[in-house]
Amino acid sequence: MYRSSKIIEGFSTCFRQWRAKETHCSKLHGYAISFKVVFEAENLDHRNWVQDFGFMSRSKAEIDGKNLKDWFKYMFDHTTIIAADDPHLNHFIKLDDEGVLSLRILDRTGCECFAELIYANLNRVVKSESGGRVRVYSVECIENMKNSAIFY
Repeated sequence: MYRSSKIIEGFSTCFRQWRAKETHCSKLHGYAISFKVVFEAENLDHRNWVQDFGFMSRSKAEIDGKNLKDWFKYMFDHTTIIAADDPHLNHFIKLDDEGVLSLRILDRTGCECFAELIYANLNRVVKSESGGRVRVYSVECIENMKNSAIFY
């Protein structure tokens, strides 16, 4: 089995985990987050690669109508991510409407959930574009070079 990895970085993301009432994570807070995606294949391609490291630029795939690079920027670059069940969601929607923030609403927030979201979307793309030869082995969401969460 072969594995290779790609770091996708450069995102300033703000979020809150409203259910974590006993910690400061229930407050809005932000990080320069990055993602480490690990690819896996039993065989190398004709170039002797597991996965083209430039796949995000060369991929024809779209997620929510955006190419891969634009989707990552849309989701995580200078955005505020709030859970769909956040009791203050209407306040965040109003701030978004007023142009104060760029709101993204997800079912759940946090590094674990962001890693799972990336995994699900990229795995679908990578499997399709490689004809099933490559899959995403894991995605690690790194929030400040001290903390991370990994989804397999």
